[in-house]
Amino acid sequence: MLYFIENDNFKVGVESKGAELHHFIKKDENLELIWQADPAIWGSHAPNLFPIVGELPDQQYTFQDKTYQMKRHGFARHKEFKVVDNEKDKVVFELNYDDETLEQFPFKFALLVAYKLEGNRLGVSYLVRNEDDKAMYFSVGGHPGFNVPFYPGENYDDYYLEFENRETVSRYLLNDAGLLNGDTERVLENTHLLPLRHSYFEKDAIVLKDLTSEKVTLGSRTNPLRIEVSFPGFPFLGIWAKPGPSPYLCIEPWCGIAGRAGESGKLEEKEGINMLGPKLSFERTFTITIL
Repeated sequence: MLYFIENDNFKVGVESKGAELHHFIKKDENLELIWQADPAIWGSHAPNLFPIVGELPDQQYTFQDKTYQMKRHGFARHKEFKVVDNEKDKVVFELNYDDETLEQFPFKFALLVAYKLEGNRLGVSYLVRNEDDKAMYFSVGGHPGFNVPFYPGENYDDYYLEFENRETVSRYLLNDAGLLNGDTERVLENTHLLPLRHSYFEKDAIVLKDLTSEKVTLGSRTNPLRIEVSFPGFPFLGIWAKPGPSPYLCIEPWCGIAGRAGESGKLEEKEGINMLGPKLSFERTFTITIL
């Protein structure tokens, strides 16, 4: 079911399946900013990633000497969430553990995903509660896709990402199975600008680990509209579109990262994994601001 929140200038639609953002509409232009999930290209809008981010070796991991199967980005994006709060400018969804999740992820949890619209800013918050009597290991992250170009008649190559700070960073490369392969490739050299090119994604996502910036802005040389994504507390950032002339861009704040080829497979040893003690909570928020 699709739930809407809005104010005078913007309207936001979120689907209860996956608690997934489907619409972010600038009302004065009736301009849709979220990718509309063309199945011939990429059939999602903005999935929420939990309890892993990315791919696992052989789509499996071990915990306490038992092996569990889990597909890329985890199961939350495929599950039906319940609505626990629905106001004019805010909607909150909750997913709880069940027999199906326990077969893949041996922890009792609650995941709340909240959307709060304030002026020109949409906050997307994750609250993870460990309802188990043992420590829980997990990842969580966002995967919002934005229409690029924003307007008909523009070119993808007119667009760029502008980082908050000048950066000198490399992307961490993935193999054909979606795992980190140990190689890197420099993408920013003492600059805050990354011009968009479809060719970047021939090597899968741009995976960044070591940014000093906590926000990045998607903009164009041919129109003044910009989309800023702020991600304090998220140690990793993915930038992705399906290879080829795909008319969108995903900007993905992550608390977690894909597995590495040759790693042990033990969940508690996975790079970027979060450990949460019994009965404790973990919270992160990223924001999407229309400028």
